[in-house]
Amino acid sequence: MDFLYNYIIEQALIVVPVLLVIGQILKSTPKMSDWVIPYILLALGVLLTIALMGFNANAIIQGVLVAGAAVFANQLYKQYVQKDGDSK
Repeated sequence: MDFLYNYIIEQALIVVPVLLVIGQILKSTPKMSDWVIPYILLALGVLLTIALMGFNANAIIQGVLVAGAAVFANQLYKQYVQKDGDSK
């Protein structure tokens, strides 16, 4: 996990689990298309990191990185749970 500290600052790491929870809530919403969820998480990630760090380029970059980490973590979880090509 040390490799994350090379790209995402420690202050912004708290946003990753927040985005994971929000993503699961959006996924359970019946009228929410799956392809929209990463875009919503991207916007929320940028807004949350701007709220944490102030409005600057680094905050926007950190928002993109934490959103990517949240989507990546979700995909890793899905691949782990859905072994052998089973779709759930």
